[in-house]
Amino acid sequence: MCFIAKTAEVAIHFSTGFLYRKPFRVSQDGAKRREPDTASGHPPCLKNRTGKKGAFVLNYIIKRILLVIPVLLGVTVIIFLITRVLAADPAPVVLGEHATPDQMAAWRADNGLDDPIWLQYVNFLVGAIQGDLGESYYTHASITKEIAARFPATAELAVCAIIVASVVGIALGVLAAVKKNKLADNISMIIALIGISMPVFWSGILLILLFSGILGWLPSSGRIDPLLQPTGGTGFYIIDTIARGDWEALGDALYHLILPTVTLSLYSMAIITRMTRSAMLDTLKADYVRTARAKGLSKGSVYIKHALRNAMLPVTTVIGLQFGSLLGGALLTETVFSWPGIGKYAVDCVLKSDFPAVQGIVILVAVIFVFMNLIVDIIYAYLDPRIKFGAKEEG
Repeated sequence: MCFIAKTAEVAIHFSTGFLYRKPFRVSQDGAKRREPDTASGHPPCLKNRTGKKGAFVLNYIIKRILLVIPVLLGVTVIIFLITRVLAADPAPVVLGEHATPDQMAAWRADNGLDDPIWLQYVNFLVGAIQGDLGESYYTHASITKEIAARFPATAELAVCAIIVASVVGIALGVLAAVKKNKLADNISMIIALIGISMPVFWSGILLILLFSGILGWLPSSGRIDPLLQPTGGTGFYIIDTIARGDWEALGDALYHLILPTVTLSLYSMAIITRMTRSAMLDTLKADYVRTARAKGLSKGSVYIKHALRNAMLPVTTVIGLQFGSLLGGALLTETVFSWPGIGKYAVDCVLKSDFPAVQGIVILVAVIFVFMNLIVDIIYAYLDPRIKFGAKEEG
């Protein structure tokens, strides 16, 4: 089962990696580069945008959207082959070891597993296009509805985690850059190293032991006290409790969010810290920053208004991609904290060989990755007018 989950994850990253290619920037020497050129003499965000630039952006968006189709098709083929061809027969797992061969044969026929593999894939693909991801082997409930019921929990956790990761990561990155090779820089890099190196499940367990077990300050599992759980609404407890004016339930929901949010944000925070530091160091060497210093501007104005503003281009890309990763389902974090999101649901389905559910979850994650990559590219293109789309390489 672990093989299935890991292979599905690799398939998603491989397929979406094909889609995500940064747009070209044409430098002054005519060479095409994909890296942010923050060392130029002009702040990128201060250049004028033209109508021609808008046409390039529109063509670029259309091309990227068209690329989404083969990528998603590739993901469906890979995950279908993994769950239907490479995986073991689910009939003994679902029916139990005491099921007779006739019972297992009848079950396979009822679930369409006796059809030719190409016909199974066509039926699966047609259903997925129509929004029907099939039914669970165990509950016979709609996979689409099961995922829709759990997605708000994952999305709420992901939004909180990316906010914490972005605020803390950018602050530490800026501090490390302006205090390069000093104590603050070393401390920031140690924090980033811990965030990248420590496994999520391990940091989650340590936080539970400290803040829930020893200190007793925070809850160790769940989204909210069952007695305060809002019914109906959007499924986003923060939004639902605010809309109803139920401040006690809001406080309890935020209370339950603290430990999972901190755990989930550690890795993204470390990545953002490193990227912010690197981008800031490059930007601080730029001519316009030296000019701002020569004019006698305050350090705060130079660092925030001029340096950080332009260093945010690559940082924005990283934040967007990290957010897509978090929305895809934090399997380990949700499992450790018993968070009822799609990550925990995916683990449960893999362990039970509920392959229709696994297929639906992987497709959802792939769609999220692909479209987050697309959105990030579009934002990047809008923020940096030096980017050219579809231009032939010069020289």
